[in-house]
Amino acid sequence: MEPYIKCAECGPPPFFLCLQCFTRGFEYKKHQSDHTYEIMTSDFPVLDPSWTAQEEMALLEAVMDCGFGNWQDVANQMCTKTKEECEKHYMKHFINNPLFASTLLNLKQAEEAKTADTAIPFQSTDDPPRPTFDSLLSRDMAGYMPARADFIEEFDNYAEWDLRDIDFVEDDSDILHVMERRYPKEVQDLYETMRRFARIVGPVEHDKFIESHALEFELRREIKRLQEYRTAGITNFCSARTYDHLKKTREEERLKRTMLSEVLQYIQDSSACQQWLRRQADLDSGLSPSVPMASNSGRRSAPPLNLTGLPGTEKLNEKEKELCQMVRLVPGAYLEYKSALLNECNKQGGLRLAQARALIKIDVNKTRKIYDFLIREGYITKA
Repeated sequence: MEPYIKCAECGPPPFFLCLQCFTRGFEYKKHQSDHTYEIMTSDFPVLDPSWTAQEEMALLEAVMDCGFGNWQDVANQMCTKTKEECEKHYMKHFINNPLFASTLLNLKQAEEAKTADTAIPFQSTDDPPRPTFDSLLSRDMAGYMPARADFIEEFDNYAEWDLRDIDFVEDDSDILHVMERRYPKEVQDLYETMRRFARIVGPVEHDKFIESHALEFELRREIKRLQEYRTAGITNFCSARTYDHLKKTREEERLKRTMLSEVLQYIQDSSACQQWLRRQADLDSGLSPSVPMASNSGRRSAPPLNLTGLPGTEKLNEKEKELCQMVRLVPGAYLEYKSALLNECNKQGGLRLAQARALIKIDVNKTRKIYDFLIREGYITKA
């Protein structure tokens, strides 16, 4: 950054130093701290006493970035001059400057000289002049319609033939999809709806509009969450975290009950399954079973489970189907338990029955039967 130091003895290439390194006497390769030097800065006027060379370069870069005529954006990018100062200085020194004007005039005259022999000047209010019939110029301008300033047939009538077989599909690029996915679903819908107005307000203003609505959505969601905390009597964020954890747990349990109720529709002996589910719920919560299972001596054993129509049945082999029928275990649950036991066995290099019972929280007798079956079929090994 300016000002900086240029060594007058080193080079080429030139050797530059910042002020901090120069004051510490920094030396590098052939450069020594006692070399003569120059102080480099662009803080001097060039065309106008009130404009430094650095500001002149910044003005040209801003006009190149923002476009000619967007003086407010040019001033915002420069930060040191106003809109009126930028416009006045640029028009005076870069547009109306005699040096530049003479150069542009010479270019214009050279261009006019090329077309002087064929051009027919006329005023826009007059009837367009037409060449005399059967003249050389008339033959050269055959097909030209002066009133319309156009030709009946284009100069290169087949110039666009390369584009005739191109299919233009209105498909968004991957970048636009990535930009949309960073917003919530509601803001994505707004983004899609308001995209057609981007050509009117400009890209920067359009992005600001979408970002402001995304911020509004986030604020409304946070306000709603805080209102929920206040309704529940929560006054600090520590309690709020506990509340969120318990709420998430309740939602998971509700989803489990909903899924199990759907499974029960395909099971013939629903009362027995309901009794078993209540007992498993007590076991999972660490309580003693509120619904004791009747002994085999007091009643007949439950019939095998009918797997017809149950999800996941097609993924089982015949032996696994027989196991699920005898243990009365739905295929989806069996496949989940099997995957958990296989993963743990691969991690530990073996699996004990106690570890299996810790992994799948179901009836210990069913766990034993599943564990023995997987050992017998070679899916897992004993630790």
